[in-house]
Parts: sequence; structure tokens; C-alpha cells
Amino acid sequence: MILKQIELLNFRLHKNTSLGFSEKLNLLIGGNGHGKTTILEAIYYLCTTKNMNLAAECDVVSFGEQFFEVGGFFNDITENNTRILYDSVKNKKSFFLDGKPLNSSQAVIGRFPVVTMIQSDHSITQGSPAERRRFVDSVISQASKTYLEFLLAYNKILRQRSSLLVQLKESRSPDLLKQLEAWTEALVINGSEILKHRIRFASVFNSYLREAYEQLLNGAEAPLLEYESFPGLTEENCTERFTEELNAIREDEFKRASNLAGPHRDDYALSIDGLGLKQFGSQGQHKTFQIALRFGQFFYLKEMIGKTPVFLMDDVFGELDKFRAEKISGYLTAIGQTFITLTDLTKTDQLHLSGDAFVFRVENGQAAVA
Repeated sequence: MILKQIELLNFRLHKNTSLGFSEKLNLLIGGNGHGKTTILEAIYYLCTTKNMNLAAECDVVSFGEQFFEVGGFFNDITENNTRILYDSVKNKKSFFLDGKPLNSSQAVIGRFPVVTMIQSDHSITQGSPAERRRFVDSVISQASKTYLEFLLAYNKILRQRSSLLVQLKESRSPDLLKQLEAWTEALVINGSEILKHRIRFASVFNSYLREAYEQLLNGAEAPLLEYESFPGLTEENCTERFTEELNAIREDEFKRASNLAGPHRDDYALSIDGLGLKQFGSQGQHKTFQIALRFGQFFYLKEMIGKTPVFLMDDVFGELDKFRAEKISGYLTAIGQTFITLTDLTKTDQLHLSGDAFVFRVENGQAAVA
């Protein structure tokens, strides 16, 4: 899959920017705060309808304007024109595919696969369980529309069930208890499917993680991602184990008026040579693991979807030592279209640029071929 062109209108600093891209390597070079990361952000919007840095849409609109618009032209087996429009007055975001409006982001996610390597990736290995769940959910959701549907339904059920538990804390009326029973059944049905998908993912993904890690460190260390959920959980007993856990904590849920068990509380244990990364890993090991997760994601999605993802790297070379930078550079010939932001043109020496690479200078929201 190739992104041939992008157009930005009132998108942060970019009042009116139009760029055509290389099918291989694209370098965006400029000082901090000049708009190079904004171009990656716009690409991510086109691929997912979401913001790469979890910013609110209203914060993306250029100062003094009321809307932003991003358009793109993708070339794969078929050609697609995509456009995303946000109106801050109506607080409404619309997505158009080949001129036709889409009612849901579900129709977009996975259609234009994307992998990001950004500075906030440190939260995957060093942050809370929610950060690791977000990473894994984003990977599986691009590979499986079924998983995305279960995940969205599960989150809606959680909100409904949470509201009921708050009401039940005040009054355990028969009507409310009956409603809770129905929502609990729906929670188990959808949650069990999420558990199954995550168990399968952990089993399959580790081979991609190990291969990426081996490329980075020549097999010097052995990484592992393990799914942590209910004790004794297997793909075959997900429904049974989830039901048992909910029955065991029933009174606690009433007292605390909260959903206390389920996939929304799970974690992924990351380790190297059997030692927990979060507890015992050095900064260098954390960084290598983060990079391996992203390259593992790339090749996992490429094989599962049958499309080559777009790879976005935001200023990662500035914080890498020479060894890791060179290892990543060696990967660039093995992956597809890549977009890399840099603050310094001299850092391109380690990227081994070929003749088909495009270099853009970005300054004050203006971008042009260098």
C-alpha cells in the first residue's frame, strides 16, 4: 500500500499544504514546532480516523479557523481517495472514501494499515497496563474487524453496566438486578471473544517479536510478551472462567459500583531472558523492546492483512545510539513506504539514502522538496 499524495487545509500550522511522496523513504526535516510531525499526524488520521497523539480534534484546527481537512490518495490493488473533515462549530468529524461518506471508523481501520514509532512508545513498556492494552488492541483491531466490533461493543456494555452498578449501590430493586443480569451476560459473551483473540495474538505475535529483536541485537537476548488475565485461562474456557470471576466478585462490584473483572483490567507481561522488563530492564533494553514491538507489528500486519503498512517514525533517531540507529536503518530496505521526521539533515548519513528517497524541508507550516 502506498500513500501517493496528501493535502492539508487548516491543519495546525499547515494552512494549505500539498505533498507527493516517494514509494519508499520520505524524510521530513525541520526544527521543533515547525510542523513536520503534523504531517505524520495527518497521515495517521487518514489511516485510522484517529489522532496519533490522542489530541482533541478542536486542538488540531489552525488558530482562527473553524475546520480542518485532510485528503489523501492511496494506491494498492485499487486506488482510493480519502478525506477527513472536522467542523469545530458543529464538533463533527466526517470521513469520505472515494467521495462517499462513511458512517463509522470501523470501515476505515485496517483498510489502510499503519504502524507508528513515536517518542511516547516508552509508555508501552514503562507505563500502566492500559498503555499495553492500547498497543495490542490497536494491532489486533487493524488485523481483525471482528475483534474491533467485539471491543467497541464490550466498551459500550461496560458503560451501561457501570451505570447500573451505581444505581444498585443505592437500591437493589428486582428490576435493576434483572437488567444487570442481562448486561452481565452480554459482557461475558463479548468479553470472552476478546479474551480468545488476545490469547491467539500473544501466541502468534511472539515469533514476530523475537525475529525483530534478533535483527536488532543478533539474538543476544530473548524477548517475550505474555497475556495476563484470569488464572488458568485458556482459549477453550474463556466463557467459563469469566463467569466464575464475575460470580466471585459480585458483592464487591455492588459495594464499589464498578466493573472489577474482565479484559479491560488485563495486562501484558514483557520480559527479556525470563526477567521482567519493567522491573529489571535498562533504558537501552526498554528502547530496543519498543522498537522490536513496532517492527513486529509491521510484519504481523503485513502477513495477517496481506497489505504493506505505512510506517511513521517521529524523531526516533535523535534519541538512539549509533548501534540501534544503524540497525533500524538496515530495516528500512525490508519495509515499505516510510516517513521519518528529523531535526537535523546530517543525521541522514546513517540512513543510507537511495535515489528514490524524498527529502522535505518543513518550516513554519510550509513543506517543500529539499
